[in-house]
Amino acid sequence: MNDLTAFLDLGWSVIKTGVADGTSPARYPTLSTVSPDGWPEARTLAVRHADRTLMLVESHTDITSDKLRSLAQSPRIGYHFWDPATQIQIRLWTTVEVVTGDAVAPLWDRIPPNSRLSYGETPSPGTPIPTATAYVKEPDPTAFGVLRCTIQKMDVVDLNVPHRRAHFERSDQWAGTWLAP
Repeated sequence: MNDLTAFLDLGWSVIKTGVADGTSPARYPTLSTVSPDGWPEARTLAVRHADRTLMLVESHTDITSDKLRSLAQSPRIGYHFWDPATQIQIRLWTTVEVVTGDAVAPLWDRIPPNSRLSYGETPSPGTPIPTATAYVKEPDPTAFGVLRCTIQKMDVVDLNVPHRRAHFERSDQWAGTWLAP
């Protein structure tokens, strides 16, 4: 594959598979932020929506979690996808808008009852507790938010032989550049 447009299509097909298929490894990429004191933070979050036209991905979050403090200081998220079946790695550099309240109420209504437990915890996630289970999970729609991540850069690596890598940026209308893998 030597066509940059087709290579970008390949990257998007992995991301879209992750949204559509809950068993796909691309459903659960690693998300990275930078803590208020400058440390890298990585965690796994499900990608719930992806839109190639708008060049965005969305994940759900508990807005009382530590990552929101990090995003308040630096509203950027890195995503890392790895699909071992296809040998495709994707990295995204994004800017983030945290959407809450009435704007996300229709999404909350579609979340299964068991999954709602992920949004609403006392004390809030990351708070020190005296024992391993000294917390209560109670679904709370006011704790539910959406991380709307606008992609600024995208790196796609195909680790099949021969290896291929390309970098794409919003600033050049996603034309892309081949890079040494």
